[in-house]
Amino acid sequence: MKYDQGDPKELKHEFWESLVDSPFLMLQLDADPDSAAPMTAQLDKHADSAIWFFTTRDNRFAKMGPATATFSSSGHDCFARFEGVLSEETSRERLEKQWSNMVEAWFPEGKDDPNLLMLRMDLGDASIWSGKLGAFNVARMMLGMDVTDHIKGGHVETAL
Repeated sequence: MKYDQGDPKELKHEFWESLVDSPFLMLQLDADPDSAAPMTAQLDKHADSAIWFFTTRDNRFAKMGPATATFSSSGHDCFARFEGVLSEETSRERLEKQWSNMVEAWFPEGKDDPNLLMLRMDLGDASIWSGKLGAFNVARMMLGMDVTDHIKGGHVETAL
């Protein structure tokens, strides 16, 4: 399927809005393909070049380093693959800011659990695809009609 080059600003905005709506993604250490696992991204609207994750010190992600994440929005209208580097987040202020009931459900010993590890992913390059095809293009596809010239602004390679 060929896409016209999309507007990077518009598709980045669509990506961030979709990730806020459904912050679940697949994360993988580049050096360990078997590490791929679903994770919940902890977001900060004032920090659009980093996201955070909570895990345990005995988890594969504790190795840290270069990582790749893949994302599909809950409505399947935005898809992304992005790169970054995982490192330990040591700021207690950041931990307090990102902590929530949802996180606590996974860490019943709380914020001072000795096995708790907070990771920061400093974001790099990304590929973002818009899956907003519209009713007309969906109908064309269902009829087996060519839609390649009708899908516009669907993909961008950019830095996050």
